[in-house]
Amino acid sequence: MNPKPAKLAILISGSGTTMLNLAKVISDGRLSAEICGVISSRNDAAGVIRAQNLGIPATIIHRKDFASAALFSAAITNCIDNLQVDLVCMAGFLCFWSIPPHWVGRTLNIHPSLLPKFGGRGMHGLHVHQAVIASGEQISGCTVHFADNEYDHGPIILQRSCPVLPGDTPTSLAARVFQEEIIAYPEAINQIWTGQSTALPPC
Repeated sequence: MNPKPAKLAILISGSGTTMLNLAKVISDGRLSAEICGVISSRNDAAGVIRAQNLGIPATIIHRKDFASAALFSAAITNCIDNLQVDLVCMAGFLCFWSIPPHWVGRTLNIHPSLLPKFGGRGMHGLHVHQAVIASGEQISGCTVHFADNEYDHGPIILQRSCPVLPGDTPTSLAARVFQEEIIAYPEAINQIWTGQSTALPPC
């Protein structure tokens, strides 16, 4: 078991609710970790203000400020490297970050479906829940996995499920799935950091 708290960098593009949940779980003593910094792909993301209100440094790295995707990815990597963290947690990060070799196996993502179903480019937020309902699925949930350089791909660490109820809307299903995400992400981080997970990181 690792004796020191896991140092985390969190990547966001929106409200930062997942970041807030992780901060609360850490504050409550239910996860041995420290959020060292938040990186946002949008300067108007509500999560930036929420991070700052918690005293967490927040950095904006906007795709349009860079001439190429490679330079954008390099800026993200440089920021993470400077934070000197142990794990990177994607939390609603909607831009493509080309994960360099030294962060492969140390980068986690949470997705609001039971992968491999309803994943891939463009499948985020309410789009996912709309697709789940339209498909007639009776069970949905969330997946925490090691991130690689394909959208919503990489070894699964854990999943949690919930029912899709008659009359569900994307919004109502999203709320139910998020209640599982609240449990799943801290649990996955803890499993990885304490060596309890049987998931193998990507090679």
